[in-house]
Amino acid sequence: MKHLPLIFLLLLLLVQKNGVPAEAQKDFVRIRGLHFVINGYPFYANGFNAYWLMYVASDPSQRGKVTSAFQEASSHGLTVARTWAFSDGGYGALQYSPGVYNEQMFRGLDFVVSEARRYGIKLILSLANNYDSFGGKKQYVSWARNQGQYLSSDDDFFRNAVVKGYYKNHVTRVLTRVNSVTGVAYKDDPTIFAWELMNEPRCTSDNSGATVQAWITEMAAHVKSIDRNHLLEAGIEGFYGPSSPRRWQFNAGVQVGTDFIRNNQVPGIDFATVHSYPDIWLENSGDAAQFSFLNNWLDAHIQDAQNVLRKPLYFAEFGISSRKSGYSVDKRNRIMQMVYGKIYASARSGGSGAGGLFWQLLAPGMDSYRDGYEIVLNENPSTSNLIAQQSYRLKQFNRLLARDIDVRRWNRAQALRRAWWSNRSKVGRPGK
Repeated sequence: MKHLPLIFLLLLLLVQKNGVPAEAQKDFVRIRGLHFVINGYPFYANGFNAYWLMYVASDPSQRGKVTSAFQEASSHGLTVARTWAFSDGGYGALQYSPGVYNEQMFRGLDFVVSEARRYGIKLILSLANNYDSFGGKKQYVSWARNQGQYLSSDDDFFRNAVVKGYYKNHVTRVLTRVNSVTGVAYKDDPTIFAWELMNEPRCTSDNSGATVQAWITEMAAHVKSIDRNHLLEAGIEGFYGPSSPRRWQFNAGVQVGTDFIRNNQVPGIDFATVHSYPDIWLENSGDAAQFSFLNNWLDAHIQDAQNVLRKPLYFAEFGISSRKSGYSVDKRNRIMQMVYGKIYASARSGGSGAGGLFWQLLAPGMDSYRDGYEIVLNENPSTSNLIAQQSYRLKQFNRLLARDIDVRRWNRAQALRRAWWSNRSKVGRPGK
């Protein structure tokens, strides 16, 4: 019986609060309060967007670009990538028509997932697009019209039962996909950080937010009915809606039928997201106005995620276009410094800010994918140094918190051991 204390401690460490063995949850990103954790340890992460990964990887001769991007990202400490798990209709489709899939494109996504795993990068996979590129809601609505549905606008994507059925079928197909490289179903693969319902859902025909709210509620329940392993986020940009009129001042005059507070309170939505593009939303304003807006935008969402939503917050897109007047590398760096600084300050104070994903990372030799926002890490030393510095300080902060957790676990284990020996000695005394 001399090993009983050790056995008891191991059982304590292997069983989580919910009674599920730790091994069954190994390496998946979880949420504890306002924070992400992996295997019980904090996970603050710096990352990037690269929407193009699946499309490029669908051509085996081009997969080196995916590998190169992950190599460069990893060398700069980037550990999260957001990318598309959709391409609906048209050239290079993943889904040719409802329920009919392009196996070559799916194998490209398989490669992306397996390669991300090899480089220690977690993936946020988006399941549909609001915009026409890669099909988007317009393609879904067109498919339904071809089946005799009378739909008056693309916003019927969120309302029509046939269209919603197409979307649910796509979700099911992606989540249950068995990776041809690893043999692991996507829903069982901890390489995947989270699912995203849609890239920037908008429903301008209903600024009350009720339409998008109902859609998020229905689709979140569908995702969770298939996959309880992974986290889920809605993909919204962060504009405030009717539930928080005092926050409208931070919207830069934009109303798109979403509601940052209410949408993120839906059961099944695990964390909130924000996108940040002052160069688009305040295109005709000067630098001072754009930086003032960004400062207030970031602060408001960090505060609301922490105090109202009580959920982690990811800055899932941010950047500035070199094609806009007034652009300079210095301005881009200042925007990145502001976003990174807010995230780090929130993390240090125990707040909701959990990480950021700049838009977008390209590998060398991808000039046709340049959109003005691209960052090729070996082209801009000042920007790549900022990215690496943010990655480093978040990594160090993770380590600091992990050491504190280990110390507390050790102290608890020692206390349990002392209590056990004390009880054992009492039981062993004559007359007791």
